[in-house]
Amino acid sequence: MILAARHAVITTVLNLLIALETGSAQSSQLPPPISPPPAAPACAAPEHRQFDFWVGSWLVYPTGSAKAVGRSLIEKLYADCAIRENWMPFKGGSGGSLNNYVSEIGQWRQTWLDSDNARVEFTGGMQGSAMVLTGCWKDVNGPGKSGLVRMTYTRGPDGSVRQLGEFSGDEGKSWSPAFDFTYRSAPAN
Repeated sequence: MILAARHAVITTVLNLLIALETGSAQSSQLPPPISPPPAAPACAAPEHRQFDFWVGSWLVYPTGSAKAVGRSLIEKLYADCAIRENWMPFKGGSGGSLNNYVSEIGQWRQTWLDSDNARVEFTGGMQGSAMVLTGCWKDVNGPGKSGLVRMTYTRGPDGSVRQLGEFSGDEGKSWSPAFDFTYRSAPAN
C-alpha cells in the first residue's frame, strides 16, 4: 500500500513536470508580455517644487544685519517628497522642521520641533511668489501666551530667502512682527 501511494505521487509529479515543460515550450512561441509603463514618481507634480527655493546651505542673518546668528541646512529627501530644515543657531537652542506638499488637501505642511520641546504644526501654501505657513504655537510668548505664528518665505533677486515671522494673540485679527531672518548661501566648507 505504501509502495502504491509512492508510485502514485511520483507519477503525478512526473506528469506535472511534463505538462509544465510542454506549456513552456508552447509559451516560448508567444510574444513577450507587454510591460505597463513605469509609474510617475509620487511627488512629480509641480506643487512639490514650490518650496525648492528654500533648499540650500545657508548662513542666517537678522534682516538688515551683517552679523550671522546661525546656520541652516535645508535639504530635499525621500525621492523629493520632503524638505528637511536643520536650524543650528550660534547661541540658544536648535531645531528643525519637516515639510511636504499634501496633494489631498492642496496645502503644504510643516512640523517644527526644537530643543525646548516645542512642536508646532503649520499649514499653508504659495500666495503669489511667497510661501506662507501658519500654526498655533503653544506658549510662544511665555507660559499661557499661546498664539498664531505666520511665516512668510520670499526669494530675493540675489537668491537669498527672507523668513518673516509674525505673531497674533487674537486668532489672526491683528499681527505683530516676531522675527525676520535672511538666509544667504553659506560658503562651502
